[in-house]
Amino acid sequence: MERTLAQTAAHLGLTRPKLIARMREKGLLKGNLPAAPERDKAHLRINVSPWYDEKYGMQYSQSTRVTQSGLRWLAEQLDIDLPAIPADRRDVA
Repeated sequence: MERTLAQTAAHLGLTRPKLIARMREKGLLKGNLPAAPERDKAHLRINVSPWYDEKYGMQYSQSTRVTQSGLRWLAEQLDIDLPAIPADRRDVA
């Protein structure tokens, strides 16, 4: 599962602008895209969304997505304490 920056910010207890600002300060984002996509590809991904415009033809927008493993990694990079993950008790006999 991948999350948008807005979803990630909510999960980390921040607003989207504050998350982006902190990620830029740490050198994780350049603009709103990953600064080092090859280095951080296990945690941050560029999502390309194409659409067709009658006047200009195919258009493409790019946005950053955070992978499931990237949540904890990002919290560590930004010095944010995440709540403990509750134990899964479904398989207890």
